[in-house]
Amino acid sequence: MMAVHVLPAVDLDGSVSVGDSLARGRAAAAFAVLAGVALALAYGGRRPLRGRVWAATAGGLVVRCVLIGALGLVLGGIGSGLAIILTYYALLFLLAAPLLAAGARTLGWLALGGCLLVPPAAHLIRSDLPPMRGSSPVWADLGDGGTLLSELLLTGYYPVLAWTTYLCAGMAVGRLDLASRRVAGFLLGGGAALAAASALLSGALVERGQVEGALPPHADRVLTIGTTPTDSWWWLVVAAPHSSTPLDLAHTTATALALLGALLLLAPLLGRPLLPLAWVGGMTLTLYTLHAVALAYEWGPDDLEQRYLTHLLAAFVVAIAWRSWQPRGPLEQLVSWPSRGTVARLR
Repeated sequence: MMAVHVLPAVDLDGSVSVGDSLARGRAAAAFAVLAGVALALAYGGRRPLRGRVWAATAGGLVVRCVLIGALGLVLGGIGSGLAIILTYYALLFLLAAPLLAAGARTLGWLALGGCLLVPPAAHLIRSDLPPMRGSSPVWADLGDGGTLLSELLLTGYYPVLAWTTYLCAGMAVGRLDLASRRVAGFLLGGGAALAAASALLSGALVERGQVEGALPPHADRVLTIGTTPTDSWWWLVVAAPHSSTPLDLAHTTATALALLGALLLLAPLLGRPLLPLAWVGGMTLTLYTLHAVALAYEWGPDDLEQRYLTHLLAAFVVAIAWRSWQPRGPLEQLVSWPSRGTVARLR
């Protein structure tokens, strides 16, 4: 994520940089898939919630959504230059509240449906909707609720309806036995195979679309605003970063699952050396906010590679310093307290 935000997208010779080729689109997808895993682990683990426990927990999640969404609107207005994901996340988590009662199989089918069915439906609907106004919703957008909602759901940088694919896939994985090496191996092998297959299929179909004259040259790299044009159905075969097409969703979900599987296999072997990485992963809301503020106020060296390394090092220093005496990051605690209080009252 930091590499995409800080490092240049192209090298001096005009070619796409290695960091951008590896991370753009895939980093955000991994963020969303892991959010789904975290939701499942935090709310029931391998056992879906039922009855009053589900209702109370869903109420607490709604409170969490409101707070995260408000923070996203604040960060969207500070001029960081980033497409702030938090407001989209808040709505995505809100849609996840009913899914806390679902098991792994149901969530898996929902992820598949989101991948295959939502992009064509969105393609049809978006032709009658206004384009995205900016990369990040801000407080001023609340006055135009209909446009803001359509942007969050369909036309924005992280269209929530399509991104339910990531959330449901992550929640389905979170309902599995993640201590099982068999599960980890399946995630790594299956994810790698699906990632390769979807990329190859997209490449072949894009080439066919270009031969037909329905797609422009380099169609697999020109999309950077979250959704495809609606002038041709051929756009649904690209797998460009943030295009939210079926093959893009399949490829990026698969890379996220393969990454998770690899780390689950490595964790028992490496043990304590991975602890700082776990501490960073345990306070991503705080670190994401600090990262956005630092970019907005241009903190760090002028050289972009040095700035990237500074942000990366700062994330580990802050996480190690804070998590060595507190179980949660400061913003994680601020979001957790009212959420937990709501759950306690509703029970």
